[in-house]
Amino acid sequence: MTDRAPSTDAPLTAIAPGPGAGFSFARAREMVRKEMRQLFRDPRMKRLMFGPPLIQLMIFGYAVNTDIRDTRTFIVDEDRTAVSRQLVDGLTSSGYFVIAGRGERPADVTRALDHGDATIGLDIPQGFAADLASGRGAKVQVLVDGTSANSANVAQGYVGLIVQRLALNLGGTGAGGTGGGAGVQLEARAWFNPDLKSRVYNVPGVAGMIIMLMGLSLTSMAVVREREMGTLEQLMVSPLRPAELIVGKTLPVVLITALDLVLVVLVAILWFHVPLRGSLLLLGAGSFFFILASVGLGLLISTISGTQQEAFMTMFFFMLPIIILGGFMFPVANMPVPFQWLSLLNPLRHYLEMVRAIFLKGAGLSALWTQLLALAVMGPGLLWFAITRFHKTIE
Repeated sequence: MTDRAPSTDAPLTAIAPGPGAGFSFARAREMVRKEMRQLFRDPRMKRLMFGPPLIQLMIFGYAVNTDIRDTRTFIVDEDRTAVSRQLVDGLTSSGYFVIAGRGERPADVTRALDHGDATIGLDIPQGFAADLASGRGAKVQVLVDGTSANSANVAQGYVGLIVQRLALNLGGTGAGGTGGGAGVQLEARAWFNPDLKSRVYNVPGVAGMIIMLMGLSLTSMAVVREREMGTLEQLMVSPLRPAELIVGKTLPVVLITALDLVLVVLVAILWFHVPLRGSLLLLGAGSFFFILASVGLGLLISTISGTQQEAFMTMFFFMLPIIILGGFMFPVANMPVPFQWLSLLNPLRHYLEMVRAIFLKGAGLSALWTQLLALAVMGPGLLWFAITRFHKTIE
């Protein structure tokens, strides 16, 4: 005795196609209704559809942070002048650095870095103030723990800016300068992200990654689960056409993923205070094609997987390269040229460029038409290819 299909499939058998009947919107609607009921009748499934995206956004929004704050700094001030103390005060008042210790000799800096007591070591040599006043140019030695290359580069850059600002300010006030008060005043401003918060840059990228993950997992797992339980064969012998079956399987995922996108965008704006300066209509258009690409890739995975475990491993195999080549973790411009060309085939790259530009820059269609065009080709194209392969598989 074989298990019977769930009662939610009953309306499908009641709609019989007539002679030569083609695609039936009535049968497709019933298939969509069956899928929605199957997804939402399980309380655990409802939590999995809407809980993890929000949890992942909160975790990544706080954890994926390249900002440096309160970096432990070891100071050796051999000059011991008002100017050297002013430099140290400039470091601590910035909020980027906190004094972790002081020494008398340059060797103390090396010892602090070796023991992990500090990340930055600053050695102000004797004669620093005199060299700065004479116009010969003063030198300061900065030693950085390069274990974390990104943090080391950022911290080193901040130290350089603070030292440069001190030199310009002293020259501008005529304090030991030769310009008689006619120095250069440095005024720096960051466009689009004035506070240079990495969270403002990362959260829109996390939204794109989560949307792709949901589209991949829901589509690939749903189809494979039907095959694993034996209900896919029951659907194949029903009056359903292959196209109607595919619409019934993919449309609910598109709707659920779109709802996840709305929730993620609301959390990004209301909780993380990420500014949305661009057009919601443009964001919606790009997101629609991106969701189609995600669903198409998930459907493609389902055609080459026999079990849910196999589908999960295949999805993981695709997901990691997609994230890396999409520019979420590392800028695409820093990759080797062959990988930059390869990333053009990645829909996540185009979507991240769109969503970050819309959120932070307020960019419009004139600036993002190439990314939108790429997604408009990839989304339907990938979905069509997956549907064609799935059509041959179920036949």
